Order: sequence, then structure tokens, then C-alpha cells
Amino acid sequence: MTNVINIRETSPINIEGGSIINGFPSTGLTSAIATELIINTSQFELAANIDSDNFPPISIIKNGAPNYPTRIFVNNNIKTAIFSSYVTIDVSLHRDTARMILNWAAEKKCSTIISSITIRSAFQEIMGVASTGTARGKLVESGIKIAENAAIPGIPGVLLNEGMISGKDVIVLLVSSESDTPDLRATYNLCDSLSKLVPGISCNLSLLEKQARQIEKEMKQVETESKDLSNNMYR
Repeated sequence: MTNVINIRETSPINIEGGSIINGFPSTGLTSAIATELIINTSQFELAANIDSDNFPPISIIKNGAPNYPTRIFVNNNIKTAIFSSYVTIDVSLHRDTARMILNWAAEKKCSTIISSITIRSAFQEIMGVASTGTARGKLVESGIKIAENAAIPGIPGVLLNEGMISGKDVIVLLVSSESDTPDLRATYNLCDSLSKLVPGISCNLSLLEKQARQIEKEMKQVETESKDLSNNMYR
């Protein structure tokens, strides 16, 4: 049975020929924290809300205003959209979430989807895998080493498989971390690699530590508060 995931756009979006960055957390919170940092420092604006009856029912309050926990932020000037989520989507929804991203990318005529996963390793170099020869060429041009062997779980894995079948350019970055919790080095490395793949985005190093710690705290609070709800929903 397909889980319906709705995108409600709230402002004009023009990312034709551009990029989508997936910030849905699949393995750890590094990708979600990195994308939030980019949103805060690269002039992205809220453009759509994402919702489903199967998502945890929770509202994120920021500056006194309610927000959906899963949203799309866009910078039309650099033709880039970021899928942002403060909640970890249950594994039963990973396929449908990935297909939702792919369908929206096709609708917006976006050329490349970029995602990431965190792997437990002391090795600091970020590597990448790609769904097509064109996408692999983008990794090479950006100076990112291509991983020859890997197992990619969750939403990024589905994006790769579906992208390979459809000929859609999908890139997944493998981010090394020495622990299962987010660390500043891994977050900065991911931001740096994303800036190489998508000209125009940036991550302010001087604000990294302060903002990353705050974002991590907020996301863990949301995860804790929605855990019991999620457990009840997916029984």
C-alpha cells in the first residue's frame, strides 16, 4: 500500500536545470544539521510544506510561530531546493519519500538530486556514489573520490536505484564520523562538499559550532517528543 505524501507549495519555485539536496535523516542527523546550516546561511526561503497521515503529528515552534517539521526551502537564484526534516521518517516510508522527491524533481525539471549518509569511520575523506555517468562526472569535477564498493541504506539507497533505472542524476555522499552522534568535522566536511557540487551555497564556518549544537539540540528534542507517537502509529 502506497503512503500518500503531500507537498503544499507556498511560493513560486523555479529550479529548472538545478539541484535538490535531500536533508531527510536516514542514518544519523549529520545530513539534516548540514542542510539546516546551509538554509540559514545561503538565503534559502520556505517554499513548501510536506505532510502525510503517516508522519508523526507534531508542530515545530520557531519565534513563536508553528511550522511543519518537514519542509522545502528554495533559492531560485541558484536553482536549488533543500528538503528539510526535523523528524526521522520511519523506515516503512523511505521508498515513498524517495519517490516523492524523484517525482517532484521531474515536475520541476531539476537535473540533479544530492543526498548523503553517515558512516562510522575515522577516515576523514568524503566519498560519493552516483546513479549515472553524468553524475559521476560531477563528482570527478568537484574533486570528490568515487566509492567503488558500498551499501547505501534508506532514502539515499532508493534514490540511487530509482535514479539508475530512470536515468536521473543522483549523487550520494558518504560522510565519515567517528561516533554515532553528529560531530562538527563531519558536518563541515559535508557542507564543504555540497558547496563544491552546488555553486552558490555556503556554510559559515564561524557560525558552525554554535548553530550546529543548537540545531542538534532542537532535532533531538523533536525526536524524543515524537517517539511515543511514532511507535503507536506504526504498530
